[in-house]
Amino acid sequence: MRPFLATLAALRPYRMHAFLLAYTVVLLVVDGTAGGLGPQIALGVLTFWVLWSCLRNVSPTVRWQAWVCVPIATLFEVWGSLIWGGYHYRLHNIPLYVPPGHALVYLFGITAAALPLMRTHARAFELTVLGVATAWTIAGLTVFPFTGHRLDLLGAACWPLLAWCILRSSRPTMFAAIWIATATLEIAGTLAGDWAWVAVAPWSHLAAGNPPSAIAAGYAVIDGSVAFAAPLLLAAWLRLRRRGAEQPVEALVG
Repeated sequence: MRPFLATLAALRPYRMHAFLLAYTVVLLVVDGTAGGLGPQIALGVLTFWVLWSCLRNVSPTVRWQAWVCVPIATLFEVWGSLIWGGYHYRLHNIPLYVPPGHALVYLFGITAAALPLMRTHARAFELTVLGVATAWTIAGLTVFPFTGHRLDLLGAACWPLLAWCILRSSRPTMFAAIWIATATLEIAGTLAGDWAWVAVAPWSHLAAGNPPSAIAAGYAVIDGSVAFAAPLLLAAWLRLRRRGAEQPVEALVG
């Protein structure tokens, strides 16, 4: 009994990350089978609740960054799906669960560095993730086209950015963890039919896999934008609050 309890205690820090991966798969399978817009909206409301629940257990800074991720991710989705047209959702919209889903991916990545495994084996984890991503990219150029899958030049074009994020950025563990979350949701979402990547990417005319192998680099851009923008937005908000608090005093003096 004691070894079993010890194992449970050792796995406790990983509960949120395991839950988020499982929730992602279940969410996307349900969306792919439920059909209409009504169930999709319900899944969106549920995902916002999951995000709110998960953020209760993190620091105020991370909480702020995750909520900032929601509108930033929405803008990227509008561009990527509705303007650029690199992929299309099943109902030709942006599902309500997608913006909070991006925030959950960000939360998954930014909290990964605090996990016990990452504290002792972070570099091994990062290199393993990059190795798997590289193998997928190479397969998209060599093996997959001969096994009924698409040639994936778009994934190969994204690979250098992904490699830089993992090898040279200041947050390699975050980006490696984001790749795991992204690979999970992209594979689950495309298999469930929730969205599909076009065979030839607009503008660049690069052949694209469904999903592209290193498309996690795109998520890295989104999450990197959040990490950059969140402190600036917070500082601006605090300045507005200070001005709002000072104005009544100035009015009384005047």
